[in-house]
Amino acid sequence: MLNSYNIVFPHKIIFGNGRRRELGVLTKPFGDRVILIIGSRTLEKQGIIRQLIADMETSGISILSTEIISHEPETIDVNRIVDRLRNSLLPRDFVLAIGGGAALDFGKATAALLPQTQHAPIQDYLEGVGCGLKLEVDPLPIIAVPTTAGTGAEATKNAVISSYQPPFKKSLRDDRIMPRLALIDPELSLHCSAKVTAESGMDAVTQLFESYVSRHHQPVTDALIEQGLPLAFESLQKLARQPNDLDSRNKIAHAALLSGMALANAGLGMAHGIAPALGVHCRVPHGAACALMLPSTLRTNAGICSKRYAHLARLLLPIDSTISDDLATEKLINKIEELCDLLEVPRRLSDLGIDSSIIPALAKDSKGTSMSGNPKELSTKEIETILRNIA
Repeated sequence: MLNSYNIVFPHKIIFGNGRRRELGVLTKPFGDRVILIIGSRTLEKQGIIRQLIADMETSGISILSTEIISHEPETIDVNRIVDRLRNSLLPRDFVLAIGGGAALDFGKATAALLPQTQHAPIQDYLEGVGCGLKLEVDPLPIIAVPTTAGTGAEATKNAVISSYQPPFKKSLRDDRIMPRLALIDPELSLHCSAKVTAESGMDAVTQLFESYVSRHHQPVTDALIEQGLPLAFESLQKLARQPNDLDSRNKIAHAALLSGMALANAGLGMAHGIAPALGVHCRVPHGAACALMLPSTLRTNAGICSKRYAHLARLLLPIDSTISDDLATEKLINKIEELCDLLEVPRRLSDLGIDSSIIPALAKDSKGTSMSGNPKELSTKEIETILRNIA
């Protein structure tokens, strides 16, 4: 008998090369004015953003405001845009976010806070900080157009927001900020550098692994992951050598989407528990933090997850089906480490210029919703030891 479960996915998903050209027609049902969040300066310079705006204007949609974000969103960013636009809202306004996970999370947080009648700062809505306020008014419709293949934020029900004084990185979480439309056009990721491709891709890989062994994994999310991980493995290895291979861009974009759908319903684990602390204490980009922590996470959980890891190993690797689960797990972790080396992602804290003196603070701030899904419960002291092993 299956356990009971809840599943939340985007209301509508549009996937395919060139499908950005349908944006004007697709977004018209959501409103007449759009708040546009842009996270890709490259696409702006190439004229692609201008063309998307023209397509929406042709469909009768006007631009209420255009916001550009080039960093992971902070509380000050969200509070500023909400304070500026709150009194300008009309009934058929919506938010369109185009960019990486930072832009999409910024868009979701903006869409959530703008219509609220209680004019509190975003801090008061974030998990684990502030007053624990809940959204009383439905968010504005949010349309998500990812331009990187990694976070899966186009398919998640949370928006991750940072603060540096005081340091925290927390989520605004509500089923209603799941995008109403997720439009994934893999051609938009062709502009990504090798570094962005590698780090964002490893974020997706980490999400797929962590959701598979999360305490909250479900049969539906297992199925998504079992399709997504082989695609991510294959495509990242090829993109390391052929960055313009569009078939691989398609595969990693699809894998990233599946990773977002999986994590939104199954949760995450240790790597995503530590990554926020690395972000706010050391300014480490999220994808780099996940890539750094994935091998250690797999090894930490191997003792209690070898059966599930071994199943993934047999999906991903040409190994003898008769070998033990422990050996299959070891081969899988070795392969992940080889992939990290191929992609030239950081392997040690020192690769990121992080001194070991910060480790106690990192360990202390590595507790949160993501860590609560890890299959092995970890003390602050154990997290310190894990981090010292990769110093």
